[in-house]
Amino acid sequence: MRQMNGEERRKQLLAMLSDSKTPISGTALAHKLHVSRQVIVQDIALLRANGEEILSASRGYLMMHREHEISRVFKMLHADAETEEELTMIIDLGGKVRDVFIYHKVYGVVRADMKIRSRKDIYEFMESIRSGKSRLLKNTTSGYHYHTIFADDEQTLDVIQAELAKRGMLAPLQDDEPVDFWNRRKVGRQ
Repeated sequence: MRQMNGEERRKQLLAMLSDSKTPISGTALAHKLHVSRQVIVQDIALLRANGEEILSASRGYLMMHREHEISRVFKMLHADAETEEELTMIIDLGGKVRDVFIYHKVYGVVRADMKIRSRKDIYEFMESIRSGKSRLLKNTTSGYHYHTIFADDEQTLDVIQAELAKRGMLAPLQDDEPVDFWNRRKVGRQ
């Protein structure tokens, strides 16, 4: 029997977690995939880093099931002072901000999770920026940045897009930019 490589193992791990309605222990996953529990811990960390929402429960790992949410990537351009307005408008219209990323001509895509789902999340994010702990990622590329926005349906994303355009916060895509950086629209299995 041929041993799976890391990518194959992580796909199998995702399938197992996606099919389960209850948590699966790291030991059980390790046994089924013929690896150590430490390998499972590392695989879970890699999957999370790639955007998978996997919870660590007391009884094991559990995949967040959100097949009903739809995502869209928006290219943005606005002043630093408009960041809070941008995020608040998206949340108030029913969206959730998964991440912020830039498309750097040398480094490629540089991405950071935001997971902004409420005004409280916005407040905490803005306080971190105001405290000087860090600067906005968008400033690396002269203000141009992208957000992956989730909502319950396409109509909500259409409303968010129209409002961003009305407020002058959307930026046009250039010919050398990829339109969908992950080639996926729905959350969940691909």
